Amino acid sequence: MNEKRPRPLAAAMRHRLAWPVVTLLLLLALNTAFNPSFLHVEWRDGHLYGSLIDILNRAAPLVLVSLGMTLVIATRGIDISVGAVVAIAAATGAWMIGGAVSGDASRFPLPLAILGALAVALVCGLWNGLLVARVGMQPIIATLILMVAGRGIAQLITNGQVLTIYYKPYFFLGSGSLLGLPFSVFIVAGVFALLYLAITRTALGLFIQAVGINPKAARVAGVQSRRLVVGAYAFCGLCAGIAGLLISANVKSADGNNAGQLLELDAILAVTLGGTLLTGGRFSLVGSVIGALVIQTLTYAIYSLGVPPEINLVVKAVVVFLVMLLQSPEFRATVRQWSQRPALGEARS
Repeated sequence: MNEKRPRPLAAAMRHRLAWPVVTLLLLLALNTAFNPSFLHVEWRDGHLYGSLIDILNRAAPLVLVSLGMTLVIATRGIDISVGAVVAIAAATGAWMIGGAVSGDASRFPLPLAILGALAVALVCGLWNGLLVARVGMQPIIATLILMVAGRGIAQLITNGQVLTIYYKPYFFLGSGSLLGLPFSVFIVAGVFALLYLAITRTALGLFIQAVGINPKAARVAGVQSRRLVVGAYAFCGLCAGIAGLLISANVKSADGNNAGQLLELDAILAVTLGGTLLTGGRFSLVGSVIGALVIQTLTYAIYSLGVPPEINLVVKAVVVFLVMLLQSPEFRATVRQWSQRPALGEARS
């Protein structure tokens, strides 16, 4: 008997990360086609330089926010306030360092300034989690409150001004390098490793899936679903705070009005591109990282190809729409049925 075995390529393409990986490879190929030196990486002055290194550095804040957003979405939630939390953390860090004050001194010691900014971001995440899990607000409404108020809070901290930072040790967070790679890459790797170990080596991942699939059943089974939801939002706020520090350290300033603008939308796109279900339950940390790299590589391609800024969001939306269609089993099944109709007609004749 000749049994039909699935082809390796066909089996691989059925993996939920297949299309995000293919999309990333196609974007890399597109950049290479229009810029032959795109893949070129060189060692200069003790650092690695090149377009790929630049993409990794600029994608770091988005990857961090996407990791936090993954846990929130996995618990049937959403957090549209992460952009505002980025602005609050950046403003807090800049104020504690002494933004707009020229000199090598810092108002507070650098470790204390970093911890202060992260603490404020953590409180923002806890606020969102308590509104969702304890008060019972819809996640989009609960986080909309901070999304609107957060920009105002950030501007109050900065007194409505763009705080320029002159303290050079702070710049290392966003533009420094370690072993030739951007230091931000190591921060992202550290956060990802800790989260991945917590998800895979403990029951945390199973609990998150249980809460996302059926919160009531998970609560009956003994899972502390409310605490888990609060923890997910708190972690998301913390990730946004780290991202805010990286962004402000990279641009050497804090802008309460524009820092992290629309970052929440990119994070949601990255998470969904990576295969996490918006209905909760199934999630993928690796997929979210790949999705964030897809978004950043696409942004790089749009700017490098000279696409007018006024239509770059449209191009990004079209690409994301096509990838999501290809990821849909229902869409692929429909296309397969359409492609087989002529063959069935010829067989009958």
